[in-house]
Amino acid sequence: MYKKILVPLDGSKTAENVLPLARSFARSLQIPVELLAIIDIAEIARHRTPDQTSMLRTLVDDTARRFESYLKDVGKNFPTGAVRHAVRNGNAAEAIIEAAEKETLIAMATHGRSGLDRWLLGSVAEKVLRGTSNPLLLVRAKEKAPPWDMATLKHVVVSLDGSELSERILPFVEQLAKNLDLDVILLGVYGAPVSGVAGDGFYNTAQLQAFVAELRVETVEQLAAKAEEMKRNGFNKVSFIAKEGLPADEIIALARQTPDSLIAMCTHGRSGAKRWMLGSVTETVVRHSGAPVLVARPS
Repeated sequence: MYKKILVPLDGSKTAENVLPLARSFARSLQIPVELLAIIDIAEIARHRTPDQTSMLRTLVDDTARRFESYLKDVGKNFPTGAVRHAVRNGNAAEAIIEAAEKETLIAMATHGRSGLDRWLLGSVAEKVLRGTSNPLLLVRAKEKAPPWDMATLKHVVVSLDGSELSERILPFVEQLAKNLDLDVILLGVYGAPVSGVAGDGFYNTAQLQAFVAELRVETVEQLAAKAEEMKRNGFNKVSFIAKEGLPADEIIALARQTPDSLIAMCTHGRSGAKRWMLGSVTETVVRHSGAPVLVARPS
């Protein structure tokens, strides 16, 4: 499922917040790592005066040498020997997407420093999230420098909405659960439609309560069936939780209540009275969850 981890870095400490997780994944999955730095020449030129443009080539070359040295130093702190590095020119998001080969996991922080030699990882991460077909591991960066060790994960919270599309995250989850020895928690969130509009008008209270009760039964049955299927496939540490509420809120809340958790979800699901659209939910979870988020886009 994963054959390589691609880790974009901009030289900032906040961008390095992804490194503990990247090290942990590389060691547990036994796959190579590629560290990537990108020089956005157009962005650098935008910050130069016309009389400084003659120095642009020298500036780009100096930046490339600094990135080369920086990536080599970062690579020495990985537990696997298969660490490569590359420096590319171009738009940051586009370069990341182009560099990610098939079956590559992109791992990056959601914030970094902006400036002459930096690219703003917040907007870049969202562009990569929307544009890549590769699985994406996103870590919301903190201002302090990350520890030079490996992250500890104990649980993976898997967001399912009852659709087949949302279940396409499960092969990625199963590989991680097996190699990192994670407890799998399947989460299904249900609730009444916001508008409450029925064919002849609005639902009354009794109709809403009956509808929500029906949704709960359906959600529990689906989660229980999926948990049993996973257990038959050798994953014994599987449980499930059905919650009424707003999907993003419940996903974030469960991850906060479960220390050392990874959230896993697809970027699209079915919409409608009984389903929620996973695209917007994913972006909300990525922006507001303190837990790392593994995102996959179903083919």
